[in-house]
Amino acid sequence: MGELLLIRHGQTAWSLSGQHAGRTDVPLTEDGEAAARRLAPRLAGRSFAAVVSSPLGRAMRTAELAGLTGVQPDPDLLEWDYGGYEGLTAEQIRAARPRWDLWRDGVVPGDADHPGEDLDQVAARTDAALARIRPLLATGDVAVVAHGHLARVLAVRWLGLEPSAAGLLGHPHPGSLGLLATEDGRPHLAAWNVP
Repeated sequence: MGELLLIRHGQTAWSLSGQHAGRTDVPLTEDGEAAARRLAPRLAGRSFAAVVSSPLGRAMRTAELAGLTGVQPDPDLLEWDYGGYEGLTAEQIRAARPRWDLWRDGVVPGDADHPGEDLDQVAARTDAALARIRPLLATGDVAVVAHGHLARVLAVRWLGLEPSAAGLLGHPHPGSLGLLATEDGRPHLAAWNVP
C-alpha cells in the first residue's frame, strides 16, 4: 500500500501574521514560494498514483512549485471556513472571547462568503476526501496539498480518531510535510511537520 504525503501550502502574509485564512485566497509570499520549491527534491523520487489539492491558489501554487504534476483540485480539501473569524488572529478573537479554543469552541457565523463551519462539517469533508484517496493508495503514493487546520483533521481521521483530537497535533509549518501510512494493516502517523 502506498503512503499519503500531506503537504501544507507555503507561507502567506496571513500565515506569517497568524490571521485565520480559510476561504480568502491569500497568495504565497516569496519565502512561501521558496519553501515550496525546496519540497521538490523530497518528492522527486516518488511515483504518485494521484495528486490532489485544495483548489485555493496558495495550495495549487505550492503543488506547482514542488514539481507535482497532474494535480486535481478537490473542494473537500479547502481550509476550515472560519466564518466571522476570517482574517482575525487568535489574540484578536480572545480579546472578545477569553480562553477561546478553535477545537473546543469553533467559530461564529460570518457573511455570505464566510458562513462558517463546525468541526464535524470539516471532518465530514476530510472523511469524503479520504474515501476517494484510500483506494488510490493500492496503486501507489498519493500527495495531498492542503492547509494547516484541515491537515490536522485529515490526519486524525486517517488514524480513526475523533476530530477534536486534531488539537493534539502541532500546527504544521507552511511548506512542511506529513506522512500518513499503514503498518501491519493499521493506519499510523509516520512523520509530521517535516520541513
